[in-house]
Formats: sequence, structure tokens, C-alpha cells
Amino acid sequence: MEKINILIVDDRPENIIALEALLQRNDINLISTTNPNEALRISWEMDIAIALVDVQMPEMDGFELVEILKSNPRTKDILIIFVTAISKETKYAVKGLNTGAVDYLYKPLDPFVTSAKVDSFIQFIRNQREIKQKNKELEAYQKELIKAKEQAEQGKRIKENFLANMSHEIRTPINGIIGIAHLLERTPLNEEQKEMINLLEISSSSLLGVINDILDLSKIEAGKFKINRTETDIASMCSGVINLLRIRAKEKKLNLTTELDPELPKHILADSLRLNQILMNLIGNAIKFTTAGSVTLKVEIVNSKGNNIRIKFSVVDTGIGIASENIEKIFETFEQADEQTTVKFGGTGLGLSIVKNLAKLKGGLLEVFSDENKGSTFCFTNWYEVVRESTPDLKSVKEELTPLPNVKVLVAEDNPINKFLIVKILKDWMINADVVENGKDAIDKLKENHYDIVLMDTFMPVMNGLDAIKLIRDGYAPGKENIPIITFSAAVMDNDKKTAIDAGATDVMSKPFELEVLHQKITKYTTY
Repeated sequence: MEKINILIVDDRPENIIALEALLQRNDINLISTTNPNEALRISWEMDIAIALVDVQMPEMDGFELVEILKSNPRTKDILIIFVTAISKETKYAVKGLNTGAVDYLYKPLDPFVTSAKVDSFIQFIRNQREIKQKNKELEAYQKELIKAKEQAEQGKRIKENFLANMSHEIRTPINGIIGIAHLLERTPLNEEQKEMINLLEISSSSLLGVINDILDLSKIEAGKFKINRTETDIASMCSGVINLLRIRAKEKKLNLTTELDPELPKHILADSLRLNQILMNLIGNAIKFTTAGSVTLKVEIVNSKGNNIRIKFSVVDTGIGIASENIEKIFETFEQADEQTTVKFGGTGLGLSIVKNLAKLKGGLLEVFSDENKGSTFCFTNWYEVVRESTPDLKSVKEELTPLPNVKVLVAEDNPINKFLIVKILKDWMINADVVENGKDAIDKLKENHYDIVLMDTFMPVMNGLDAIKLIRDGYAPGKENIPIITFSAAVMDNDKKTAIDAGATDVMSKPFELEVLHQKITKYTTY
């Protein structure tokens, strides 16, 4: 235990000896002097915690000494106890306390009172110093927390920037591949070429799916994943999922079936995109790990309460199954049941991790039951509100992509494949288009010519799309500050889209884009 330094100041040595004899103990250091000036020096040089000061001393009395101690930042926190033989009148006590003393001891000293008072102040000092130490530790810890928080935020920003760039760099060429495949599909082809185009589309869509899985996980981790509930035709959605995966099942000669509860309502309120994603991952996974037999999607009502029903989606397969010790592992990111599974069946190990995260976000329950070498059952259960009166789906009929011969478009795109793709599409719609390869050329071209709308890629050399949009909105091309500008971005994080809108973009389209959506937006912003 650290010793406490106690200073005794008295002009009479016999009084000092008496106090020292009374206070002597192992946990304190007693320092004494008969000279007030010496007392000041000791107080400045040593860590004095308590000072017992005689009031009546020649040259400098106790009140003057304490005033000097209290006026110095280095000594102001010393606890002063006056020791006096003068009158016990209130005015003297008040003067001492006003000077800065915390207590009085009166001569002749009562050994019990003196010892008790000094003990209490020693304990007070220890508590005070412990608090100060704790405060220092808390401050240091707080600084570490602030530093850790800043590092975490910096890491998060780096990660988001990396994901945005990765998304753009990978999705941009995939957009070109899918777009070119669509264009080729509309040209005269023999059966062999049609088959190759079909394989090209399946491969590019598969690659796009893996990238979207990675981005979805990142959005979930960043807390930027939103659940949007809309009116959903549950039977139609299940049928769509099965039809999409039927080819893969047929290739493996698997029986892919659905069993729907006859009591299922026509429509429920659900995030159909995410529910579709869960079922696609679970059924796709079942097909992947089943070499013979069947995969079945069962949908049943397990509970109801008022206008809400609890629906259980079960995907049952006759596949390889999972060993009990590996069941938890399969839900971890980039993990599969074991190394042999990865070698034999491939895959990223992302699907079930995404299902687990989506199930948690949606407030549902995800369960798995499995017998090794016999098969597995994955179940997702959640509550849904029943939609009693369904509104007609106005988007079920595709709009015909009519020509737009009087529209003039400025396209800013640096990727040669995407440039070719967009120009070809616009030409098919009889749109007059000028093309530039960076934001600087785009704003100069806009300054020189009239355009009805600008299609601007977000990431370009020399000047990126967002900087170009800001300059246009700030009047770089006089009179054209309000021209509609649609940005193309292969980044799909919500904050990327918000950044584009904040920069002044009229609308944002993700790559790859649907022709119908692009046509609809051009029509919307060029029809006055």
C-alpha cells in the first residue's frame, strides 16, 4: 500500500514530538518542521496529503501559511487541519475554515479524537486518490474506445468503398455480357448458337448471383438492409422459384415438386424479394447436394391469430445430409460442412449464411433437420398478414418498347462494351445519341449542343459522373442546369444511390439494367 505523507508544522519541537508519537504508523510518512517557509518548500517538493498546522507561529502564522498553500495549484489540494491552543470561539474557527482548513484540533490534544480524525482523513485521501486513479483509467479507456471507434468507422468506410468499387468493376463487364447476349438472342441463330447463348446467360446470371450474395451480406452487416413488405401472391411466387430451378433439377434427374396447403390465402404482406431469395437459396442448395431422388417445397399454415397466419416453408431433400457436428458450421460465412464438400460440390458457402441473416432480419425462425446420407429438411417459419382484398397487378402486362425518334440523348460511358450496348439499344429505339468517355467531355458536349436527357456512368476517368453532374447543376452549361440526368452505377449499396441523388442526379439505374426500365425512364423524363 502506498504511504500517505503527513506534514506537521509547529514552532515548538516538543509539540511535534508529541504529535509524531501519537500518529506514528506503518502506512504514513511523517514529515515535520518548525519553520513555515521550510513547510512551503516541503509542500512544493513532496506529495503532501495532509498538513497539521499550528495557528500561532512567529514570522508567519498558520492562517498566512495556509493562504499561500491554497493559492498555489501544486499545493491547493492538501487537507489542512489547524492545531491551536487559542480560544475555541466561533470566529476563530470560521476564519480558519474560510482560509481553507477542513478541521481543528485543540490543545491539549485528546489522543483518541486526534487519532480518529487523522484516520478518517487518511481514509478520505485514499478514497480520493483511488477515484482519481479510476478516472485516469476511465479517461485512458475512453480514449482507446474513441480510437477503436474511429478505426472501426474507417475500416467500415474502406470496406464500403472497396465493395462499391468491386461491385462496379465486376458488375460492369457482367452487364456487358448479359446485354450482348440479349442482343444476340434477337438475331438469326441456329439451334446450336441458341444453346450457347442460353449457357452464356445462365453462367453470367450465376456469377451475378454470387456477387449479389456478397453485397447482400455486406449490407446486412452494415445495418443498411431493409425489409419492404408488399402484397405477394404466395402460390405464384413458389411456382416461379420452382420453374427457375427446374432445369438444374432435370439435369440431375431429380423430382422437383411443391406441396401447398389448400388453406393458403391468395395474397399476404411479405418482402417477396427476400422471401424469394431465401427459397431460391434453400432449394438451390438442396438440388446441389442431392444426387438422386427428390427435392420438395412444402408450404403450410401452422398457426393463425386474427388476420395473421404463421407459414412454414420446408425444403425437403434426399441428398447427402449433414453430420450433427457440422450443422451449425454450414450457416457461417464462406463455410461448408467439410473440405470434401467444397471439393466435390463447389460453391462459395454464402447461400445459407444469407438465408440465416435474412431470416433473422425478417423476424422468422430457421431450422434444419438432417440425417447423414439420407437427406435434410430446412424450414423457415414466419408470421404474415393476410390481404383479404387483392388489388389488380397493373404491371403484369409489359409495355411495348415504342420508338422515340425525336429524343436526343448524351451518353457518358467509358466501358467499350457498355458503350456499344447502350448505343445499339438507343439506335433500336430510333433515338439520336452522342457518346463521350468521361465527365469532362460530357459537360463540354452539353455546353455545345442541345440534349433532352443525359445518361451518365458514375465511375469514369478524368472526371467521374457525380462531379460532372454537380458542375451541370451549378451552371457550367448555362440554361441546362435542370436537364434530366440518369446515372448508371454497378454499385448497389443504398448510400451509393443516395450519393448520386444528393449530387443532383434525377434518377439512378443499377447495372445490369432491364431494357423496359430504361425505356420507361427515358420516356418519363423526356415527355413534357
